[in-house]
Amino acid sequence: MNTLSEAKIQSKKPAKARGSLYLLVRWLHLYTSMISLLVVVFFAATGITLNHPEWVFGSASSQQNLTGTLPKTWLQNGKVDWLLTAETLRAKYGLKGRVTDHRQDNNEASISFRAPAYAADAFIQIKDGTYSLKVVAQGPVAVLNDLHRGRDSGKAWAWLIDLSGWFLLLVAVTGFGLSLFMKKTRVAAMLTALAGTILVLVLMRMAS
Repeated sequence: MNTLSEAKIQSKKPAKARGSLYLLVRWLHLYTSMISLLVVVFFAATGITLNHPEWVFGSASSQQNLTGTLPKTWLQNGKVDWLLTAETLRAKYGLKGRVTDHRQDNNEASISFRAPAYAADAFIQIKDGTYSLKVVAQGPVAVLNDLHRGRDSGKAWAWLIDLSGWFLLLVAVTGFGLSLFMKKTRVAAMLTALAGTILVLVLMRMAS
């Protein structure tokens, strides 16, 4: 009798472990899906707009060509005060983005600002501090497309892209794991996954 009871207890352990694993996988899939919902929508929509550059809605650009003179303190002992120069131009023209490049030679200095779908470049004459500034800003769709690429978007957005990738990977893996628990649809799910994998590999081969 004791042997029979022990056998029943032992048989229940794998079932309990399986049930716990199923609950964990389902929990992970549910909440990672909810957390990454907006990310999925964003990258799906911008993936479509990136794939169709001929769609010009929301991508029209504007250009400004400006001139001026920097305050005398922009140059200290023949060296450009880049912080003062950048902040002076930001304050005067409301420039966006990060300073991505600056240089100086005997005759001219230049400084560049970049943000998604935005570029501002100033060229400054060393002798008198006069400058010409070109500002190009594109529309909201172009901004979203550059965010999709991670172009000129800064470290914080780069971290978000990495984190989003891990979340989407977890969503895919847990979704696949859930299908393994469904006896009635398990085979169909595996065959569908296999067919999808083969199709993607064939398309990748054709595109390369």
